[in-house]
Amino acid sequence: MKKTLSITGIAFLTSIFTFVFANKYINNQTSIPREVAHNQNSDVHYASYTEPNAATEGNGYTNLEFAAEKSSHAVVHIKTEMKAKNVQFRNPFGDQFFDQFFGGGQQFMQQAPQQASGSGVIVSADGYIVTNNHVVDGADEVTVILDNKKTLQAKVIGKDANTDLAVLKVNETNLPFISFGNSDDVKLGQWVLAVGYPLTLETTVTAGIVSAKYRNIGLNQNKAGNNAIESFIQTDAAVNPGNSGGALVNAAGDLIGINSAIASPTGSYAGYSFAIPSNIVKKVVGDLKEFGNVQRAYLGIGYVDAKTATSEQMSKFGLDKTDGIYVEQVMADGSADKAGIKVGDIITKIGDRKIKSGPELTELLAQYRPGEMVTVNFIRNGKEFTSNMNLKNKLGNTDIVKKDLASSLGISMREITQTEARQLRIPGGIIISDIKSNGEIAKQTRMKKTFIITQVNDQNIRTVNEFEKIIASGEKEFQLGGIYPNFQGVYYYMLKLE
Repeated sequence: MKKTLSITGIAFLTSIFTFVFANKYINNQTSIPREVAHNQNSDVHYASYTEPNAATEGNGYTNLEFAAEKSSHAVVHIKTEMKAKNVQFRNPFGDQFFDQFFGGGQQFMQQAPQQASGSGVIVSADGYIVTNNHVVDGADEVTVILDNKKTLQAKVIGKDANTDLAVLKVNETNLPFISFGNSDDVKLGQWVLAVGYPLTLETTVTAGIVSAKYRNIGLNQNKAGNNAIESFIQTDAAVNPGNSGGALVNAAGDLIGINSAIASPTGSYAGYSFAIPSNIVKKVVGDLKEFGNVQRAYLGIGYVDAKTATSEQMSKFGLDKTDGIYVEQVMADGSADKAGIKVGDIITKIGDRKIKSGPELTELLAQYRPGEMVTVNFIRNGKEFTSNMNLKNKLGNTDIVKKDLASSLGISMREITQTEARQLRIPGGIIISDIKSNGEIAKQTRMKKTFIITQVNDQNIRTVNEFEKIIASGEKEFQLGGIYPNFQGVYYYMLKLE
């Protein structure tokens, strides 16, 4: 009997030992059963980013379905048309040699009608739509096609070449619209959607992440020169021709940008797209609705920042040790001058925003109007100072600029580069890149494109600001003097403004 109990005890202990050993051995194996890998109680989670307040599936993924559904109904297809017109050719030089070819009089050529398309975003239920300036610039007719296929004629309320934005209005109410988000809160790696009408397709939604902020790609300089405002949000959401003016939204479906450009050697999407930040868009839309043109604030400085500085400048100005922009020039009686900023100061902060680069400064200033007060932090001789600054407009005051000079004159202009000035052997000037048939320049003069304005009423002109300041001085008559590249002599045109 005792022998039987001993055998039974040994067998029992052996079974327990075998069970414990086998369990430990199995748990140490690298091959994990599928059921264990999907254990809902596991502390291991997918490494995905969930945006604060964004709609989520509950499993860690950012849910983009809500944003796509919400935004796609408020993005519209824009079609534009430039009607056929007679393009007038005249001899602008009054030279008998050219009269032999031009006949000494007016000649015309029929220009065929042109059509184009892009996208737009409804930003209010009563029919205000924001798009790119380049989508509607020069158009005689603008048609908007809603998500429900309804077609409406749109009126251009205002355009701004500096930011490449335009505002349209359609006579319709109770429209779906997208609310403005805060583009300052956009983070690198954040999921975004690009919504628009690429390649004449129907509503198309693409997804990507924010790959960079404060990008300056030199695109707007072609039309706006030094007045261009560029501080793009860069994403890898696929954008193609036709997406211009469409929406960039976050996972909550809020508007954080207007898609404007792509970086591509072929003209089609190649990995990077660029959007105008919504905080700039919101300000420009408000100004165009209220005033018809943008109220822009200026610091009145010339600067060097880490993005554009040479290695020698970085070391010389201390930008390798301090974040900020180095003040290289201070305009007399400008905003910075009145606030006590001096050459050699390094501006590090405006309001509650740290400033590390020129594009950041440009984006921030584009959100203010002249007359607003801001605090500015700057470093001088290693010590930090704070001052209050009253922002001014380009004319050096805080008045509302009620008239868009370039639009009334019917011209597009930019400052010539230093290289161009050296080649032409002039100190500087403004080149006329486009002349519209309904503007005062076309109506009153025989000026042609490529004319370079070097003086107004015998005052030398080097910048667009100098030109606009003289034209807006209250005088009624102006003599515009300048040259044409490849032609000798100075030519003059008389202009009268009411």
